[in-house]
Order: sequence, then structure tokens, then C-alpha cells
Amino acid sequence: MTRFIVVPQWQGSPSTRSMTLIDGADAIAGDLPRSATVRVDVPVEAGEALGSGIRRFSSLQRTRDLITAALVEADDVAADSSGGGQSGHAVVVGGDCGVAVPAIAHAASLHPDTTVVWFDAHGDLHTPESSPSGAFGGMALRAVFDATPLSPDAAVPADRIVLAGAREFDDAETEVMRSTGLTHLGVDELADPARLADAVAATGAASVYVHVDLDVLDPAAITGVSAAVPFGLDIPTLTNAIGVLRGRLPLIGASVSGFAPPHPEAVVDDMGSVLRVVGALA
Repeated sequence: MTRFIVVPQWQGSPSTRSMTLIDGADAIAGDLPRSATVRVDVPVEAGEALGSGIRRFSSLQRTRDLITAALVEADDVAADSSGGGQSGHAVVVGGDCGVAVPAIAHAASLHPDTTVVWFDAHGDLHTPESSPSGAFGGMALRAVFDATPLSPDAAVPADRIVLAGAREFDDAETEVMRSTGLTHLGVDELADPARLADAVAATGAASVYVHVDLDVLDPAAITGVSAAVPFGLDIPTLTNAIGVLRGRLPLIGASVSGFAPPHPEAVVDDMGSVLRVVGALA
């Protein structure tokens, strides 16, 4: 059975309306099965950088530890319910995309042969030194394969990262793409759903973790994101790519982030699309 860990973290976002991420996470939670859902109580304070170069670092650090603890507890519950074996996987629901970093680290500690697929409109490949905003959301994917103050140990090497659907990069991120072994699939390449599964298989993975930042979708498919980028994926292309991938390799964890409805009507307008993405990961 899929378990859901809802984490309304907003402190990693660079957006001026980052706290709408709380509303988005809670709106998704309202449509999840209550018996399979745990809500992490994110610190209410913004937090301090503490010399890390990451804005709101202290609150992000605390939330990181809470996510890890919630995932460990979810594993224990799943093992008990299945008589000692593992059953299903966890889907972490943000909040900003930083919630995926401890979730990936946890999954990779149990499945060291996994590959990470990161759907996002942006690269998220900055370091504290290169980031123009200091927001952890712009560093989140980099933190998966490179040490940062919030992720002292890289969870997955760059050559087992597939960045999918990204179409907006800063110069520093473009250099990271050039100099590391990560794979990038653009929007046009994802029109063939087998391309993603082939790219993941080429990494030699025995399992896969999938993260979806909802801004990977085209603005015509969703309005409730804080940094929309034109010419993104539509819902069928995204869910078909995930479906073909799951038919090829076991999904050992997932996360979805970035739902930031600007007003209550946007929740209603977007929830069908959001739940189709959640359903593809569950």
C-alpha cells in the first residue's frame, strides 16, 4: 500500500508567495486516504542561514530530520502490516521541491542501485555559492548528487540522475549539465514515453525514484505554480512517461511538489491535474 507523507514546507522556495505552498500541500492532503497519510509539522518560523549560504537553513534542517523520521516510521508500519517484508512505497507531498532531497537519501540508503528521475521546469543545480537567491529549492537536485550543508553525503551519483522536462537554466546550471554525467531529456524528447524508460535503463538502474515538481507542466495544464515556464509537458505526456517507466523498473519512492494555488478557485481548477500526477506516482 502506498503511504503519503505530507510536508507543507515553504522555506526552500524563492517565491514571494512561498507560503501558498502550505495551502497546496494541505489541499492535496484533503484528497488522500486518511489512514495512509501522515502530515509532518513543519516549523512555523522562517529560520536562519547560520552561515550556510542557504536561506532559512535552520528550519529546513529541522524539516529534513522530520521527513526522514516519518519515512522510517512509514517503513516500520509497512513491514509490520506485511509480516516483516516491505509493502508499497512512500510518496512525499510538498511543499517546495527541497522535500525530495531527504526522501531520495532515505530511498537510496535502502536501494543503492536506484536512479532518480527529476521532473522540473528548472535545473535546480545551484550551490550556495552560485545561487542568486540563496533559496534551497534552486539547489535541490544538486544536493542529491553533491554535498551541501543540508545533504553532507551525496545520495545518488550524477550519472544516475535523469532531469526531465527542464527548460530554464542559469549559466552556472548549464555548466553543471555539461561537466557532470547527468542525463537531460527535454520536453520534445518526452513526447515518446519510452525515451524516459530507455534513459533510466541506460544508467544500469535496478529501481527508480521519481520526483515531480508541478512546474514541469505547461501553464495551460496548471495555474497554481509559483514559477511557471512556457512550453512544458501536458498531463498525458507526463503520466504516460511515468507509466511506461514503472512498467520497466520498480518504483521505490516518489515525491511531488510545487502546488501553490494563488486563490481558492485555483485549487478547484487544478486539483484534477494534480491528482492525476499523484495517482501516477502512487
